[in-house]
Amino acid sequence: MEILLQLIYSGIALGMIYAVIAFGYQLTFATSDTLNFGQGEALMLGALFGLTLVDGMGLNYWLAIPLVCLFGLVQGALVERIGVRPAIKIKSEFGWIMSTIALGIIFKNVAENIWGRDDLRFPSPLDESPIKLFGANVLPMELLVIGGALFMMLAVEFFNRKTIYGKAVVATFNDRDAAKLMGINTGLVITFSYAMSSLTAAFAGILIAPLTLTGATMGSVLGLKAFAVAIIGGLTSGMGIVVGGILLGIAETTTGFYISTGYKDVPGLVLLLMVLAVKPAGLFGKTAIKKV
Repeated sequence: MEILLQLIYSGIALGMIYAVIAFGYQLTFATSDTLNFGQGEALMLGALFGLTLVDGMGLNYWLAIPLVCLFGLVQGALVERIGVRPAIKIKSEFGWIMSTIALGIIFKNVAENIWGRDDLRFPSPLDESPIKLFGANVLPMELLVIGGALFMMLAVEFFNRKTIYGKAVVATFNDRDAAKLMGINTGLVITFSYAMSSLTAAFAGILIAPLTLTGATMGSVLGLKAFAVAIIGGLTSGMGIVVGGILLGIAETTTGFYISTGYKDVPGLVLLLMVLAVKPAGLFGKTAIKKV
């Protein structure tokens, strides 16, 4: 039972990271019906930039977090300006897909040339000794990951619901043309959604970095799994993304321990296929009816 609890704790921490990245997919989909397929690379850049600040420059980990978030904000806005906006202007249905993938590959190659191809150790800001929680050992950093991920998602939800700029984002999501007629700069809103998307990914990167090795390839798998979480939970549901992330995280940790690490990716793919077969909009997603 103790081992199972430890696996569940680790699974929740991993699942919350998936959820934060998937939340970024939801942000861009909500405003522009597009997705940033370079989300994993945004996480990777956030982790490596944070490593440079903390390990290279000696900056305190907690002070590095806002700088990493600012870095992610700029990186996301750059992706929208270069890769997404031209495709939206010419109404290219698949142009933004190839553009975001291409930019992701470029960012990965740039990271390999700056930080190298070897995985690097990120110093932990907390004690690495496990603590007892309900009879099982859990790392303090895992608790920080869970708390930080929840804080980020709640902060974005508060922004969307309680601020005038957030309401502009919601209005753009509900009806882009009507929002434009009401004087909302929908182009700026879309840029902002991409900036926030990469900010959440960069934040997830510096959160998870002390728990794993940091390198140029760390974001590829995480980005794909987060996309699976977004599909499983529903691209229109924040709660669905959290539930989907936790389900996938726990499924991976328990499968890796009880069956084999070689099969830990299988449950998530099986769950994805089942959800797509039964409810294509996701567990908590809503099917939208469009007039043509």
